[in-house]
Amino acid sequence: MAINLQKGQSISLSKEAPGLTKLMCGLGWDVPKSTDGGFFGAFKSTQDCDLDASVICLNQNGKMTDAGNVVYFGNLSHKSGAITHLGDNLTGAGEGDDEQIIIDLAQLPKEIVKLVFTVNIYDCIARKQEFVQVKNAFVRLVNISNNQELAKYHLSGSEYKGMTGMIMAEIYNHNNEWKMAAIGNGININGLEGLVKVYA
Repeated sequence: MAINLQKGQSISLSKEAPGLTKLMCGLGWDVPKSTDGGFFGAFKSTQDCDLDASVICLNQNGKMTDAGNVVYFGNLSHKSGAITHLGDNLTGAGEGDDEQIIIDLAQLPKEIVKLVFTVNIYDCIARKQEFVQVKNAFVRLVNISNNQELAKYHLSGSEYKGMTGMIMAEIYNHNNEWKMAAIGNGININGLEGLVKVYA
């Protein structure tokens, strides 16, 4: 049975799924077609909200050493083969996961000790969109070997007024034990480039 995480909570993946090596991170959200108010002023949005999920790979100093350590819609596979993004969802339409990322922990280079899962709104300034419009956002982890959902974290859009990007969760190695932490920190940035600068 999956553990429902609260913001700031963490669990041991090694204990929840001994021998875990390969997992799927699913991210989902719903976006209403029209929204009043918000950080950018009252408006009616007729455009779909395109949220982009990404993984930023960090070393023990919490730094991203090169551009190849970001996996997103423009770079769907990490150079090691350990992380694969299954593609971009432009609208958030449909049930279940909107974007999925496959991680093989055994293939990760030793210097990578933390994976940061982020989501940002594509072209947010021009489209006048922010996370307060996003509903039912979640991140979940599934053990691929038996399709067991290990953990799930639901986010509330109401606390993200003015935010255009979000650090949703982290998977990190601590004392040779893989853990997941629910982060849920909203940030006001313009695109993935702004998110990446946080870890440069």
